[in-house]
Amino acid sequence: MSSDDVNKGRRRFLVATTAVVGGVGVGLAAVPFIKSWMPSAKAQAIGGPVEVNIGKLKEGQLLKVQWRGQTIGVLRRTPEMVADLAKVDGVLADPESAKADQPEYVSGEARALNPEFLVVNMHCTHLGCIPQMIPQVGPQPFDENWNGGFYCPCHKSKFDLSGRVFKGVPAPTNLKIPPYSFLDDSTVMIGVSPQGAV
Repeated sequence: MSSDDVNKGRRRFLVATTAVVGGVGVGLAAVPFIKSWMPSAKAQAIGGPVEVNIGKLKEGQLLKVQWRGQTIGVLRRTPEMVADLAKVDGVLADPESAKADQPEYVSGEARALNPEFLVVNMHCTHLGCIPQMIPQVGPQPFDENWNGGFYCPCHKSKFDLSGRVFKGVPAPTNLKIPPYSFLDDSTVMIGVSPQGAV
């Protein structure tokens, strides 16, 4: 074997080894760069939109999801629930939602783009507890004329099935309505207003 053959073999080995080490180095350097494209946990908590599948939600069922660190409820109301909303106007502090924190495109007693679906921030406007949904109509320990709604066990605030606050309770305002839109009949996008809405 000549020294030229040995040098060529050594050269090939060194070139191949250098290429492999260089490739690994480039790969390791690329990982942090590619990870920088991903949103951080803090950015995710600040809140990108959240898609919610409501296709299998049954009438009277409440689905809770997280958006921007808050619990958002999506309630599929029955036709009776929607029809009964007007019955409690007289006991509500803000039946027209004049002082409520909600998008302009959500109005009326239903406080919804589609009266069948209520999309609401579940945190009580008093101190942030999460009220329980009690949809049954009839006397309750906290209200003998209960027509269904949300009851906050922390300080006894009451809200109807549109999240409107009752008179004489600690909560100062109606439950908040986040921006949202329907992508189709079975998907709600929380955090994004309908196209063209203010």
